Amino acid sequence: MTFCLSEYQQQEQELKLRRKMKDSVPEEHLYLGFSHQYGDGIFPLHTSISLFLLSYCDCKLFKIFLVPTGENADDQLVTKNLLHDLEVSLISRHQLPLVVQSCCLPAVVVKDGKFCRAGLSVVLRHIIQKTYEADPSKKDVLELLGFKKTCLKACAEVSRWTRLCEISIPLAVERFLTGSAEQCQSVPPDILELERKLGEPVRVHNDDKIRRQKLQQQKAGAKAALPVLAKEAAGEKTVEMREHPLPSLELSIAFSKLLVQEVSATVNREPPDIRKTKTSDLPPLDHVFAEGLYFTLADIVLLPCIHQFLVFSKKQGTNLLNLPLISSWYRRVQEVPRVKKAADKCNMQLFQLPELQSTPEEQLQNFFLVPNELEEEHEDSHFIGGPRPTMTKLMESGIEAKFSPHPCPNWTLDWNGLPAAVSPGEGKMSRDRALRKQQQLNNLVAVVKKLAKPGDVIVDFCSGGGHVGIVLAHMMPSCQVVLIENKELSLIRAKDRSDELGLNNIWFIQANLDYFNGTFNIGVALHACGVATDMVIEHCIKAQAAFVICPCCYGFIQNTVKFTYPQSHQFKAILSYKEHMILCRFADQTAVQLPPERRLIGKQCMGLVDLDRAWAAEGRNYSVQVISMEPESCSPKNNMLVGTPT
Repeated sequence: MTFCLSEYQQQEQELKLRRKMKDSVPEEHLYLGFSHQYGDGIFPLHTSISLFLLSYCDCKLFKIFLVPTGENADDQLVTKNLLHDLEVSLISRHQLPLVVQSCCLPAVVVKDGKFCRAGLSVVLRHIIQKTYEADPSKKDVLELLGFKKTCLKACAEVSRWTRLCEISIPLAVERFLTGSAEQCQSVPPDILELERKLGEPVRVHNDDKIRRQKLQQQKAGAKAALPVLAKEAAGEKTVEMREHPLPSLELSIAFSKLLVQEVSATVNREPPDIRKTKTSDLPPLDHVFAEGLYFTLADIVLLPCIHQFLVFSKKQGTNLLNLPLISSWYRRVQEVPRVKKAADKCNMQLFQLPELQSTPEEQLQNFFLVPNELEEEHEDSHFIGGPRPTMTKLMESGIEAKFSPHPCPNWTLDWNGLPAAVSPGEGKMSRDRALRKQQQLNNLVAVVKKLAKPGDVIVDFCSGGGHVGIVLAHMMPSCQVVLIENKELSLIRAKDRSDELGLNNIWFIQANLDYFNGTFNIGVALHACGVATDMVIEHCIKAQAAFVICPCCYGFIQNTVKFTYPQSHQFKAILSYKEHMILCRFADQTAVQLPPERRLIGKQCMGLVDLDRAWAAEGRNYSVQVISMEPESCSPKNNMLVGTPT
């Protein structure tokens, strides 16, 4: 109950902060890429998706700019033939605000040019929230964000579902449309993965109650009748589709939520035999929409992509027999209120597909196989035996944790002489925690000051509330500081502190790391969680920038699409993935309440994991030191990686 309350309070606080920003900076500009037109779509597909959502929400709160990738864009063709319902202007890349030039499109920037939101999911979620703030009667628009408002909130770097919707499927469809005739005869693997996902059992909040109702319906043999829940939800009013009554409990629940303003809380008590049925024996719930029973932002993202794929497949004669669930989903989405109207506004000519027979599960498994190295992480997550055998194995090969001396262990900021808004205590933390945060900042700022020169661009990755970035911007006014953070609430707080200080050398970018493509000289991250540390290092290496990073949450490290562990060739020659994961799990055993011997082992494991990272970077022409922050008591996660290109 406490968790739910804090979640509600956090959402309320976020809405208040967003309204505050809305009142202070009302005008926002939306920038969308434009490469070409094909059929009834605008490409890249991220642009079609954004425009479709604007039409669905009937949102005209943004000044919209298309940014051509070439020089032959026809202004009249774009603005009249394709976007007759929206006021759109064309703008060249070099005319974009500087902060937007550092980001992948789509992007939204506020009028002062300091606060930018970039990347498809972040921009779409912002459009939904702005629409609701402007007109709170549009509760159905807010419902697109799903339960707890988390639909596509997890970043694509760590969430396979977000990556599939936001990146993989749009790219797969774009490649499919430009592929050879031979390539167009086979369905892209990412589309097949979506088909497989739609065949998985649905997990939703309180699904136990719905599954019991489904069991009751099955036992009563009432498959053809409207279920009790839909009748109650509609006040005994029949919910109709265009061609036939809803055939299943899942469809009834989904469309009752879409078509009925208020749902009755009264639910008939199940018979004793239904109540006593074990959860494991209850029938699974089938997908109605992409994420389960309810129409969400994921469906909005997928519809323009799947539509273009189906239209092109129909022309090319591609075999779609392996996609019965996607075909059913495509037909069903068209029954959602306002979808066809929004499609008409965007000149998307939706069409009806014939019903297809379901493909056997084993056939779909053959189409989509998870790489072994990604499967391995799930095979045995419970490690037995502790870290000593793995550490001994490394020691026998001459590998031990080693730490370089701190370059300036006694250096400290004059916190008492700094404005209050610079202090991390302004982030509403306890006095003890604020003191430890100050000590952590002393370490990072000292090293960055040694590396930086006037005119440098310093990026604070995973910036949170801006504790690092704001100090750097205040202490080094001749440098440009960029804060990048996925959580909007944290970034809004950081901007409030920056505005209080009157800082002019700072930008705020709400985006996943992959959507930042600007040039910079130094990358900084304080307590970048798990794989995020490796993502920051990778960004810095690609930009040939120095980095100062304090890792955190070693136990969350695991193989991903981009990273496999161990990383360095020295560690790969000795340790398996599982053995490296043992080090990562025990590297988190450094909390102050643990016995000293256990904390020492945890520190050694931290050092070994970071040594692997350091050696991997050195293999790419970097010089890297692993340093302990001073004092070590400033944080249980007190390692600091300092790297410079050689």
